[in-house]
Amino acid sequence: MSTRLFIALYFDADVSKKLAQALRDEGFDAISAWDVNNAELSDRENLKYAIAAQRAFVTFNSDDFARLYDDFWRGGREHFGIIVSEQIPIGEMLHRLLRLLDSMTAEEMRNTFRNLGEFK
Repeated sequence: MSTRLFIALYFDADVSKKLAQALRDEGFDAISAWDVNNAELSDRENLKYAIAAQRAFVTFNSDDFARLYDDFWRGGREHFGIIVSEQIPIGEMLHRLLRLLDSMTAEEMRNTFRNLGEFK
């Protein structure tokens, strides 16, 4: 599996698609489940899509994705990172994501579970 230097992001349908657009405006690779007509997919199906597209997954659904992360870890399955956040204003979320993107490579993000609260 080839890797990217910069983290590419895939946003859950619960996260505003405006956030993906704001990151694209800043020059980052970001798409929303809404952009690719995946809004109705299950959590697991959306994560599989993100993996196939070599993207870190961004969600507000920390409990379900903590379980999915554990399932992947126990099964030895690769992913490109899971990023969880509390529901915060879009400007603050953008700020935190920019800090994350400026401080980590795609390889450092790979197979990790990160909380945006770390990037205030």
